[in-house]
Amino acid sequence: MAGGSSDCAAALIGIRNILRIKASDTELMALGKTLGADVPYCILRGTALAEGIGEKLTQLPPFPNTTVLIAKPPINVSTAAVFGSFDMSKVEKHPDNALMTELIKNKDIEGICKNMCNVLESVTENNYPVIADLKKAMLENGALGSLMSGSGPTVFGFYESYDKALNALRYIRRKFGIREVYITTVFNTSR
Repeated sequence: MAGGSSDCAAALIGIRNILRIKASDTELMALGKTLGADVPYCILRGTALAEGIGEKLTQLPPFPNTTVLIAKPPINVSTAAVFGSFDMSKVEKHPDNALMTELIKNKDIEGICKNMCNVLESVTENNYPVIADLKKAMLENGALGSLMSGSGPTVFGFYESYDKALNALRYIRRKFGIREVYITTVFNTSR
């Protein structure tokens, strides 16, 4: 989930702050784009629509408050291999960015969950069925919606409450033997 990109963004921000370099976030984002497609987003932070390869960013209203369960199966997925196998002509469901933007603006978590879409799942799930199994387990254990993050293999689910997410966490650890399962929360705050 953007591990290297978030590390890179933190390093750029840290260097700027420690050395007191007069560089705006926009300037850091331009530099970050040369280092990785997700780096500009990690510098921007918050809720944003990412287009292109992730470098074209439009800031959105804050995401609604929700509890999030994150599960990373003990496999590694090559982003390059996923994109190399991806065939846009075979994609049946495309994200509706305008609708999702409106749902986020209206803080409609149920609507967001019903309309979430990741076109890369078509590639990654075929190679790693555990991803579909994790999504199904989350939904069967109270998730309002579940999706693979990026090119995978991490899966997340949105929950109405911490208790429901905790029950799902326990189930997933027991059923799949996955240790990297975490609960976090999204708090709607303004910067």
